[in-house]
Amino acid sequence: METTLRGVGVSHGVAIGEVRHMGTAVLEPPAKQIPAEEAEREQQRARQAVEAVAADLTARGNLAGGEAQAVLEAQALMAQDPELMADVDRRIAVGSSAERAVYDAFAAYRELLANAGEYLAGRVADLDDVRNRIVARLLGVPMPGVPDSDEPYVLVARDLAPADTALLDPTLVLGFVTEEGGPTSHSAILARALGVPAVVALPGAGEIAEGTLIAVDGSSGEIFVNPTEERRTALEAAAAERKAALAAATGPGATADGHKVPLLANIGGPADVAAAVEAGAEGVGLFRTEFLFLDDSKAAPSEEKQVEAYRQVLKAFPEGRVVVRVLDAGADKPLDFLTPGDEPNPALGVRGLRTLLDHPDVLRTQLTALAKAADGLPVHLEVMAPMVADRADAKAFADACRGAGLRAKYGAMVEIPSAALRARSVLQEVEFLSLGTNDLAQYTFAADRQVGAVSRLQDPWQPALLDLVALSAEAARAEGKSCGVCGEAASDPLLACVLTGLGVTSLSMGAASIPYVRASLAKFTLAQCERAAAAARAADSADEARNAAQAVLSGE
Repeated sequence: METTLRGVGVSHGVAIGEVRHMGTAVLEPPAKQIPAEEAEREQQRARQAVEAVAADLTARGNLAGGEAQAVLEAQALMAQDPELMADVDRRIAVGSSAERAVYDAFAAYRELLANAGEYLAGRVADLDDVRNRIVARLLGVPMPGVPDSDEPYVLVARDLAPADTALLDPTLVLGFVTEEGGPTSHSAILARALGVPAVVALPGAGEIAEGTLIAVDGSSGEIFVNPTEERRTALEAAAAERKAALAAATGPGATADGHKVPLLANIGGPADVAAAVEAGAEGVGLFRTEFLFLDDSKAAPSEEKQVEAYRQVLKAFPEGRVVVRVLDAGADKPLDFLTPGDEPNPALGVRGLRTLLDHPDVLRTQLTALAKAADGLPVHLEVMAPMVADRADAKAFADACRGAGLRAKYGAMVEIPSAALRARSVLQEVEFLSLGTNDLAQYTFAADRQVGAVSRLQDPWQPALLDLVALSAEAARAEGKSCGVCGEAASDPLLACVLTGLGVTSLSMGAASIPYVRASLAKFTLAQCERAAAAARAADSADEARNAAQAVLSGE
């Protein structure tokens, strides 16, 4: 008998296949005392396992590239954390085996993270994955990860570590379903980059039996367990219709009546450029530069290294617009040479622009490198600061850009509600706004983007979030300046129409989402988008907002 479950759809498309569950390693090694003379050998075993796991994570990142590379390199740094290793050595010195010492040291660190506020608690899943990989290597058991299968399947897991998601084979993994996570979690972002249908935050997903046939609708968030033949036919027909619409929609982004909405790509490094170009991106709306700084958490990359990496991206979009976000360090992206290690709540501490203003030499080097990278190229370079709170922040960033001799537009990211509420004030200092809806939702609703339990508050359809988008867009219009969206909200084809109706002037997303958004915009006029936006803002919940917009655009 068919049953329907509902989670949060985070990556478009339909997948129909049998369930395979994520494999797990033996998590808890036996507690046994070792003789004192074996301590040095056990410490060496632990170090070798840690280095091997870190190297494996880095290699996976290099293969995956882009967004995945930055995430996996951060995990590799987590594995090599010197305080953790010192704790492992201490535990071995008093009689623990290497595997038990690793397990206990990570457990203690895990507890610290879990109690350090929701933002850092969201890193616990990544920490657990690193621990499991090290312990598995020491015990000589299979690594946790994607199951072996000769036939395509739907992967079901409690959560997916970045190391697993980054290298999913789309020819075998038709889609995935997780119990944890949210619409802006690492796994959701990487799923969209891969173009794999995915549903997250589905309670009880782990109880679906191995081998059960399910249908996954990554757009609606619905899971059909033992779908009927009629259901499968309807889903497959809808998927075919979407595919045909994608193929028919080409060229620059625009509404049915010709209102231009440039469709840009979010990229995490040069490795993402090819997919963005293939998808027809009209430029880059968010070039995340953290990948350069994660190579070595002890020191900033040289100016020469930065120039080389930036120029690779800028050359790929001649005459196009490339918006670069300067380093966003802090919170879940700590760097030893920049961010303090003793903040009680890093998400509300020294992060983003605040970090750079505390280290003006790092900001100056990055801005100078960007200026040199753009020299002689026809690209339209724009540079923006993360985590701008007010006009003073915007002015400090603009002054730094001018001081570095940067000939580019400079702007501010709207990720903090204060920046949206005072957008006209911020725009007195900068030339454009870019809404990072992931963090803007997180800070508006006090809901960590990595915590599945609060996923309803991370939903970009929340009317309060739409109000903040509208305030920012209205301020930009009044000042004759642009206001784009570069958060994950832009990747939702229906929401893209609403954002256009709110006055947003460009949309930036993962390359895989661009065709969907282009096709959706082409169906509706600007007036229809505006009516849908008004209906969504008049609602009282995310579900009501989505349904209201859908009703307007479907002519109900």
